[in-house]
Amino acid sequence: MILTAEQIQNNWVDLEETIKVYISEPRRSQLLDFYSTYSERIMMMPASHKKEYHNAFPGGYVDHVLRVIDCAIKLNDVWAEMGVDTSTYTKEELVFSALNHDLGKLGDNEHESYIPQTDQWRKDKLGEDYTFNNKLAFASVPDRGLFLLQQHGIKYTFNEMITIQTHDGLYDEGNKKYLMSWSPEQKPRTALPFIVHQADLMAARVEFEREWLPKLNNQTTTTKPVAKISVKTKALGNIKSSGLMDLLNDI
Repeated sequence: MILTAEQIQNNWVDLEETIKVYISEPRRSQLLDFYSTYSERIMMMPASHKKEYHNAFPGGYVDHVLRVIDCAIKLNDVWAEMGVDTSTYTKEELVFSALNHDLGKLGDNEHESYIPQTDQWRKDKLGEDYTFNNKLAFASVPDRGLFLLQQHGIKYTFNEMITIQTHDGLYDEGNKKYLMSWSPEQKPRTALPFIVHQADLMAARVEFEREWLPKLNNQTTTTKPVAKISVKTKALGNIKSSGLMDLLNDI
């Protein structure tokens, strides 16, 4: 998948417009300043480092984030229609969480998280067009994203913190403490984490179907016909007596 320069630019404009529409002050201006500061990096970031994962190409990150936001807004209506109490969170919390769910993939103030892969073998054999920057201290994507927000003075609500923290659902073992409790008191008090997780999952699936499914469905495999071996042939192959061989041949 390759995005044109125009598509990358249009996605960036859409991202800024989303912030202007859904995020209130003072966070609106703070987020616009933050994203502007790292615009060149964020605009060209992939959403992942490996071709087989989702949106591993220049501009893939913003493309993915916009899709997650769109999915989250639509899924929010579905959950509300099915009876979920959407008064336990705001539309701004929904969009803020979707907008920043993967922000940790940015890296830190000095270092990018994903850098171009220089090992040709890994590019050719493993599909790794990018690799992790080992100059960057390790942190999970949600943890780094939340750190970046607070580092730049952008406050987030408790709902937003839990949602960003658990957006990978049970694909991340660390989320079990939030998502696998049998005690009502320890379950999330809002459906927001589940909605954003589903939106992320849906967006990644859409990206897979857009990029990989046509290739897989168009693959043709040729197999050599397997010769059928009759019961009689099998039986003859195990017979050593010439008399029995003649008897079976007459059947």
